[in-house]
Amino acid sequence: MTLGKIPIDLSKVKKENIDKQILRTGVLAELDAINLYEQMADMTENKDLKMVLLDIAKEEKEHVGEFQYLLMQLDKQQEEELEEGMEEVKELLGK
Repeated sequence: MTLGKIPIDLSKVKKENIDKQILRTGVLAELDAINLYEQMADMTENKDLKMVLLDIAKEEKEHVGEFQYLLMQLDKQQEEELEEGMEEVKELLGK
């Protein structure tokens, strides 16, 4: 597994966009962590280790939600597009 790299040089981001980019980078880091912990949980046969890894992955998912909430507060277009995307999938799936 290759972990994601920060896709941009944050030092080159406009001041008014820095917080949004920091939050998106945080989301990326948490998603990488979730993938890592869940993959390691799938690899181990040790029940205790599996339980701990999956619990940590669950915590990382909460962190994604925290970052995403803040991002939507700062970037209303992000919020609108996220909602539109969810509605499109619901429509496609007939839900």
